[in-house]
Amino acid sequence: MATNPQDSKPDTARNYRRYKDGDSSPPAWQEVIFQSSWSHKCPTYIQSTPPCQGSCPSGEDIRGWLQIARGTEKPPQGVPWQEYAWRRLTEANPFPSVMGRVCPAPCETGCNRNVVEDHVGINSVEHFLGDYANANKLAYAKPEKSTGKKIAVLGGGPAGLSCAYQLALMGHAVTVFDDHEHLGGMMRYGIPGFRTPRETLDAEIQRILDLGIETRMKCRVGTDISLEDIRKQYDAVFLGMGAQGGRPLPLADAQAPNVVTATSFLKAFNDGRLRHVGKRVVVVGGGDTSIDVATVARRLGHIENAKPTDFEGAIAGHMASDAAHVSAKQGADVTLTSVFPVDKMQANKHEIEQAAAEGIAIRGGLAPVGLVKGADGRATALRVAQCEAKFVSGRLQIDMVPGTEEDIACDLIVSAIGQSVDFTGLEEFDNGKGAVSTDRNYQVAGKPGTYAGGDVLRPHLLTTAIGHGSIAAEGIDRFLRGEDPERRPKIDVHQFDLVRKMLEKGLKVEKAAEPMHGTCDSTAAVHNYDNQSGRHVITHEELFLGHFGHTPRVKRKFVTLTKETALGNFEERLGALAEAEAVAEAKRCMSCGLCFECDNCVVYCPQTAVFKVPKAKSTMGRYVDTDYNKCIGCHICADVCPTGYIQMGLGE
Repeated sequence: MATNPQDSKPDTARNYRRYKDGDSSPPAWQEVIFQSSWSHKCPTYIQSTPPCQGSCPSGEDIRGWLQIARGTEKPPQGVPWQEYAWRRLTEANPFPSVMGRVCPAPCETGCNRNVVEDHVGINSVEHFLGDYANANKLAYAKPEKSTGKKIAVLGGGPAGLSCAYQLALMGHAVTVFDDHEHLGGMMRYGIPGFRTPRETLDAEIQRILDLGIETRMKCRVGTDISLEDIRKQYDAVFLGMGAQGGRPLPLADAQAPNVVTATSFLKAFNDGRLRHVGKRVVVVGGGDTSIDVATVARRLGHIENAKPTDFEGAIAGHMASDAAHVSAKQGADVTLTSVFPVDKMQANKHEIEQAAAEGIAIRGGLAPVGLVKGADGRATALRVAQCEAKFVSGRLQIDMVPGTEEDIACDLIVSAIGQSVDFTGLEEFDNGKGAVSTDRNYQVAGKPGTYAGGDVLRPHLLTTAIGHGSIAAEGIDRFLRGEDPERRPKIDVHQFDLVRKMLEKGLKVEKAAEPMHGTCDSTAAVHNYDNQSGRHVITHEELFLGHFGHTPRVKRKFVTLTKETALGNFEERLGALAEAEAVAEAKRCMSCGLCFECDNCVVYCPQTAVFKVPKAKSTMGRYVDTDYNKCIGCHICADVCPTGYIQMGLGE
């Protein structure tokens, strides 16, 4: 235990910054330097996971590709940095252009830069890289050899395509079965095209298919082909058919021709069948899907003399609405209700603000309690009541406020309160709760060789489904090779690989052999370096935030529509960053948990104990080293390290 040089008594009150609780100013550095020979602790270089990666459901090496974009990590000779960064990004996620546009970005919420002024615009840089790849027609490198193994992927949504992509890179033959005309799943049929431009989505899907993946469209396993036949023809199966059924309103009498689910509404729109809606539309939800429904309804508008059966039939899939009256459309009055207050709604806050700007009435703290129907059985109003909603033991509890009922008049009601899985022909996978049960490797319980991911497990984000597909692919690969399932790390995301980087630069890496002692001269281990990424997410308390000046975020241009301009406007609203803007935004990344070569430790070391690794032997993650013969344990290098990469751990 370290002792206080002032009184030589053990000091247990100090934190990692060597301050006592209540101290408001640092000690005199001169005094610390000349009195710190008591410490036996010396610096070690610890790679940790930044919170952006720790909160990314698809497991991207976010810090890695931002380091490339900012110029800290150099690409191999002849490779543009944009391509190098894109390839690092797509090791986890083959849809950067789509996700850069629509992902709600939990990575940005967790970004440590929020403590300084504002998060890094991770999605905006991802958007730039994805569009660069599409514009330059970048392709994935095909595997050198085939394994001879065949996998059936059921569902061509984000989970299925992610799994197919990873398996194809491993050399396996993959066939994707989907009951739609086009691939994409909820990326195509659940999100409107003004948020996911179809040419962008098609480009990223085609790039995956170009790896040699086969498709069987309009073919549903369990109906058009039996699961038994699939098992006979393929060595493994992945269930990624999604949850494309909607949940109806939780009312005793919720059936009416003009009461529909969000999934059927959005599919009808994305298929081109739905051309207009009723004059008064009520959307029940509060999540991102409900915002999509409400904004689509505002853009579609209504036709004064149209028959209700036009849009009702279009949503049901029976007919296309009459396009002859499109020019005569008028704006629709759209109301979105949520059981949560508006500031507690689960939808992206920016999207909520934009929906309100477009004239959508957003009302929180209201729960549906009944329908008011006309003589024809159609709903004329949604009856709601004020409520208090909260989660109790993981379950939503809604308490009604007596005497607060009111009717919201409507021509169309859309339920956007959740999704459901269609298990027709696949009933054996239903765990009784409308989902599939798997282990941590996403292998279906009790069914070796069968894996699942995406909304069939639990409806969540598109990027979550992508992550499931990637992990499941690794499990399938191990299964096909006859290996036991890999124990997944606590923090299960892609990480910077120092050894790979050393090999890429041509540095010698010896094969480790036990026992090993005194590794400072061995190339089988990196001197005083430890990768703790699999078990530690670094927080802002472990950084030297004083290094980072106030730098405003470079924001993408966004077209804000009004009630008048939203009608008939199906253009993309989100603009991409220019190259210089993307680089500038990447430079705001604080590289939490990994050296970004600021030289602070070299400059401030009073003993010149910390030094740069010779250029011929250095690489990203191996930039500085320590001469322990000179080190006096003063902790200054750790104190001035902006990223928390240096820790005083040697000697403990």
